[in-house]
Amino acid sequence: MYKKAIIYMSISALAFALLNVFVKKLGYFNVYQIVFFRSIGTLLFTIPFLIKNKISFSGNKKVLLVSRGVVGCIAMTLFFMSIKHLSMGSAVSIRYISPIFAACFALFLLKEKIKHLQWFCFGIAFFGVVLLKGFDNQINNIGLIFAIASAIFTGLVYIFIRKIGDSDHPVVIINYFMIISAIIGGVLSINDWTNPIGLEWLLLLSLGVYGYFGQLYMTKAFQTTEINQVAPLKYIEVIFTMIIGAIWLNETYTLVALLGILLILTGLILNFVVKR
Repeated sequence: MYKKAIIYMSISALAFALLNVFVKKLGYFNVYQIVFFRSIGTLLFTIPFLIKNKISFSGNKKVLLVSRGVVGCIAMTLFFMSIKHLSMGSAVSIRYISPIFAACFALFLLKEKIKHLQWFCFGIAFFGVVLLKGFDNQINNIGLIFAIASAIFTGLVYIFIRKIGDSDHPVVIINYFMIISAIIGGVLSINDWTNPIGLEWLLLLSLGVYGYFGQLYMTKAFQTTEINQVAPLKYIEVIFTMIIGAIWLNETYTLVALLGILLILTGLILNFVVKR
């Protein structure tokens, strides 16, 4: 079962990595337009699923579902903005410090406790971010701010999902997220809309496909075996993204950047181990 979970998580990581690469590749489109197509592409899967399985679209905890959708849309938009300014590996790595912010939010909002060793792990991850910013000339302030802000809002998303719990189907939560993102992205992109030409339509809609299958196979991996065995594997998205970016987009990384990314991932994986 563990081998199957590894395969599922690898497929998920590859799907998310391809999503990152295509967002970077389509960077000449307005970021809100990218958010719009990313959402529409996923809705092509979530809406038929809910209809087929006769699951209510409205859900139970509507206020939390809407809040999760709005906050998730902000986090996604900020992340796509960061990809425009940073190398993909750096942007993805910085976004992944979101569990740190989630833990801090949980400490104050949910009264959850944080172990002393977790703070040490957080420190390792943050030192990796400092190393990236302080010693890598490829990291600019705008991209760094967008990536960290995305991580903060992603951490808040975890809190909303925790509050929703199992009262609503996961696809209902995703559907709310995508509908809200499609509306916000669509409205904000009107003034700066660029009509896609030919293959660009397919590439833009494929963003939602990669996002959907990334989420689907990650869920399958978690359902196949114990979470503490498979969850650290989600960070191979960073490796896939860096490899594809280097081959396809000629992205390069300094040794300091690689060390910073390694420290971020090490801190996050250790935090997960300590927490479990």
